[in-house]
Amino acid sequence: MSKTVKALLTACALAAAAGAATAQEQVVNLYSARHYSTDEALYTGFTKATGIKINRVDADDAGILARLKAEGTASPADVILLVDAARLYRGEMDGLFQPIRSKVLEDAIPANLRSLPVADGGISWFGLSTRARLIVFNKAKVQKSDVDTYEELADPKNKGKLCIRSGSHPYNLSLFGSVTEHLGEQKAEAWLKGMVANLARAPKGGDTDQIKAVAAGECDIAVTNSYYLARMMRSSKPEDVAVVNKVGVVFPNQQSWGTHMNIAGGAVARHAKNQANAVKFLEYLAGAEAQNYFANGNNEWPAAKGLNIDNPALKAMTQGQPFKSETIPISAVGANITKVQQMLDRVGFQ
Repeated sequence: MSKTVKALLTACALAAAAGAATAQEQVVNLYSARHYSTDEALYTGFTKATGIKINRVDADDAGILARLKAEGTASPADVILLVDAARLYRGEMDGLFQPIRSKVLEDAIPANLRSLPVADGGISWFGLSTRARLIVFNKAKVQKSDVDTYEELADPKNKGKLCIRSGSHPYNLSLFGSVTEHLGEQKAEAWLKGMVANLARAPKGGDTDQIKAVAAGECDIAVTNSYYLARMMRSSKPEDVAVVNKVGVVFPNQQSWGTHMNIAGGAVARHAKNQANAVKFLEYLAGAEAQNYFANGNNEWPAAKGLNIDNPALKAMTQGQPFKSETIPISAVGANITKVQQMLDRVGFQ
């Protein structure tokens, strides 16, 4: 056999071996709406622990759901991470997720922070971290007792004082869906109408903009997710420190149903090609290591039961004390969103 032929055979053997190794490589394809740089540690940690490589596509919640619909059975997605309960519910209703059975997830994540079971007992999605929908206020102008419930956002005593982002933003839709579950549709619509009457300006900007507007005197009260405020509390920038020093914070409805908690959560895609790896990834995210990354990396509370966190901003926000959070199923919040959108149109909430 000539040297040339031997060389060709060796090259072919090496190529075949490389192809086999590639075919055996363990991967999980992730579509993620989480755009937090600190999450990189989650992905690195999972690969280190399991040897499973993560291929990631980033987009917002709506973009991910639209992409899954467009791709259909050809979608490469295995795991979906979204940052809002209403979007997770929408994905479930649109048939974009496959229900799974996992004792690890079912033991770790409370029942109210996951989808309702389907006919065979499987769960379509699980909450993996939580964030509170808070009220912030100008300490020089407002008494905490005047804004310690969500209902008071619509009270005439707060006329001309409220800043809030668009009513149709998912974070607000979920809050409004929660209030609808607690108050009923008629009272919830009257509440939304009262908030419109109390606006200091037309809804605009994100949650951080609302906090800054309160500090600047543009309005006296605002609504924000907890992690936006926590970021500013942990910042060393003089302008952020100045803002934080001017605002107070309320965990609303401590004497009634508790503060609304939204979630970031995960699901296995309907047409996942690597279903077992997808479940392993979600189970990893519900474990202590990943849950602490959520807490300390993006200032969220763990969704998993029985974990203690050591985040200085979250401790300062709560003054080191536990707070009462609502216990209604987060799936019920998602189910109310269509009603909420119709109410927003009727009351003129932009």
